[in-house]
Amino acid sequence: MNQLQPPTQHPPSHPSGVPNAERQWGMFAHLSAFSACVGVPFGNILGPLVMFLIKKDEYRFGGEQAKEALNFNISCTLYGLIALVLCLVFIGFVLLAALGIFWIIVTIIAAVKSNEGVSYRYPLCIRFVS
Repeated sequence: MNQLQPPTQHPPSHPSGVPNAERQWGMFAHLSAFSACVGVPFGNILGPLVMFLIKKDEYRFGGEQAKEALNFNISCTLYGLIALVLCLVFIGFVLLAALGIFWIIVTIIAAVKSNEGVSYRYPLCIRFVS
């Protein structure tokens, strides 16, 4: 008697070719930077770092996006420290406000693009982690 093999389950995919789970982890990596907004000290760095360390070996796309988010948030922290020093000459206040708005907008764009399966590269990002 011939026994039929059960159908193999393939994870649902997206037109981009990136599986749903990888796209979601990539999006979560970008959005984890917002943990700084709820009071986690250096949460903008710790969130993407934790996501990178957890998923870098399991999901290529998710790990790549977590690394990109980590690099961007380290860069923004450095830019913020420079702007903080420049507050002594008052231009720093404007730079801090502009940096905050830029950080929020670009992080949301990165999360949306990542959820679409597109590898997002942040502007003005220094690549510390490669």
